[in-house]
Amino acid sequence: MAHAKPVLAVLALCAAAAAPVVSQAPQPQSEWRYYGGNKGFTRYSALDQINRDNVRSLRIAWRRPAANDKLIAAFPGTRPNSYLRATPIIIDGVLYTQDAHGLVIALDGETGRTIWEQPFGSAREDASGASTRGVDYWRGGAGNRIFAIRGEYLYALDAATGVPVQTFGTQGRILLRFADPQPLAGRFNDSTGPLVLGNVVVVTGNTGGAGDGGNTKEAAPEDVRGFDAETGRLLWTFHVVPQPGEFGNDTWGNGSWKIAGDLGAWNPMTADEELGYVYIPLTSPTAAWYGGWRPGDNLFANSLVALDVKTGKRVWHFQTVHHDLWDWDNIGPPMLGEITVDGKRIRAVMQANKAAFLYVLDRTNGRPVWPIEERPVPQSTVPGEQSSPTQPFPTKPPAFDLQGISDNDLIDYTPALKQRARTIANQYVMGPVFSPPSVPSDQTNGKKGTLVQPGAWGSANWNTGAFDPETGFYYAISQTLGPANRAAWKQTDPRATMEYADFVPAPASDQPVSQAPPSTVDAISIDGLPIIKGPYGRITAIDLNRGVHVWTRANGDGPRSHPLLKDLKLPPLGYPNRPAPLVTKTLLFLGEGSDAISGTAGADWTWGTKFRAYDKATGRVIWEMDLPSGTTAGPMTYVVKGKQYIVVAVGARNHPSEYVALALP
Repeated sequence: MAHAKPVLAVLALCAAAAAPVVSQAPQPQSEWRYYGGNKGFTRYSALDQINRDNVRSLRIAWRRPAANDKLIAAFPGTRPNSYLRATPIIIDGVLYTQDAHGLVIALDGETGRTIWEQPFGSAREDASGASTRGVDYWRGGAGNRIFAIRGEYLYALDAATGVPVQTFGTQGRILLRFADPQPLAGRFNDSTGPLVLGNVVVVTGNTGGAGDGGNTKEAAPEDVRGFDAETGRLLWTFHVVPQPGEFGNDTWGNGSWKIAGDLGAWNPMTADEELGYVYIPLTSPTAAWYGGWRPGDNLFANSLVALDVKTGKRVWHFQTVHHDLWDWDNIGPPMLGEITVDGKRIRAVMQANKAAFLYVLDRTNGRPVWPIEERPVPQSTVPGEQSSPTQPFPTKPPAFDLQGISDNDLIDYTPALKQRARTIANQYVMGPVFSPPSVPSDQTNGKKGTLVQPGAWGSANWNTGAFDPETGFYYAISQTLGPANRAAWKQTDPRATMEYADFVPAPASDQPVSQAPPSTVDAISIDGLPIIKGPYGRITAIDLNRGVHVWTRANGDGPRSHPLLKDLKLPPLGYPNRPAPLVTKTLLFLGEGSDAISGTAGADWTWGTKFRAYDKATGRVIWEMDLPSGTTAGPMTYVVKGKQYIVVAVGARNHPSEYVALALP
């Protein structure tokens, strides 16, 4: 099927529950077998040794640096990456994950001590690298293996020793660079990690090419591929930009399919082990803020696609944004679980996107659980642009963060702040969600572009979501960093291949906007404060049996200590960052993010070191502690020798990355 302002709730205790029966293959409770918990990526564990009654006694059981001292010694000057993205898995008491350089390590789950490390080469390029979100495990007749992506290679390592499996690919690895002839093929890059289902290793990635707001339209499509887990042989390729004769090719007008790309999935994939389906959350196409050269809906950009893992054939798809002009990717892993709606048990998949919508579909066929309506949206006035006349709006559940911007959304903690916010906002076009970019006026007091909320980094991101199979609750973790300017500027660079390019001014105050180069902070602000009201980081509990919000809570203090706010005694305003949640029998665990995470503002007030346990039924904070640094990846939990541990990756720009394990005394 091609197409088929949240209001903050005060704490509202709701005990609506539905008995869960997760259709994923059962897993031992003591283990965490995929970096999302299970292949459905629920970020849930039924372990309850640590619970609401004793969580206040949690202590650091062990911690270990994520940097590889041997590699640093071999290559002086090597600087480990402080953005440690990996969530470990645990099999038979052994943690498997990646270090700060992207090398796979095996750790003792009880002590954190190293069991083995992936060998590295003698070239200096082997010293560079960064972790992906996780590794995966395969148990087969040829032996147990750990699969990981580092740089441009997919590696198969012996799970017992870490030695590359010589019969896989070429000496244990496969080059993943896209081989199809393309204008801007570029190098392969991946932040996700592989997914293993049966005997197939599924890989998606990106080239780091034109993308987003660039001034070129050519890019590699970044296809999804399946490899034989035993030999490394390429089994199938799914074209994310359909080729001639394939379904969806006609959604790329003017022959734009020939050069379009940059829409691979850089977010975690998920799988239904019973159905044999993998779910791929595909992203925005090349130069997401101007699409005049690519008329049409542009499948499979911004689509959730279900593939048959044995063949790579499309089973179904659902496009969440037609002809994207906002860079509103499908973001966060598509989570699998069962819900009960109007008495009917549904095997659901839940897909969040950057626009703060949660699309809830039947994962067997892609049909919406509740109606998703095609509604008219504001149309582009940019010459040559052909925006989609409608966009898909879920009727349930409501959006989980601010969409669009009006005067009522502007910061109003004091009359002076409100006036300053209006001074800035009045320089731009404001409107509802899906208000398109506009051409800045050259007239005195003319509009300088369109304020878009959410901005390109989105309200949701890779960290968004956890699903509780016991209650049918989905926990949306989101940020409200503030609106971004989307202005289409006439291109004068002779090297450009598009007539228009995007320009993103981000003034630090309410002074006139200059035509300076784009800022790295994609938000309009007042002396570093967003021009909109908080909370800027929030948790929203959504009952998916009914499609309603149950409670919303700000996550952390946020900018309460900012010079413009410190005397106002405001409630917690939340950190606009990307912490990932962990749900257990009674608790929701969540950190406050880190300034090491790309795409966040980086200011002191945008992250913190607290790690909290919330009552998952009410949102009440039960416990908190300061970790050595901010959280950079999703936490996980397991039991070894009868003791439950919670492990989380931490790090910051001024603090080296490390893994920290918590346990009861």
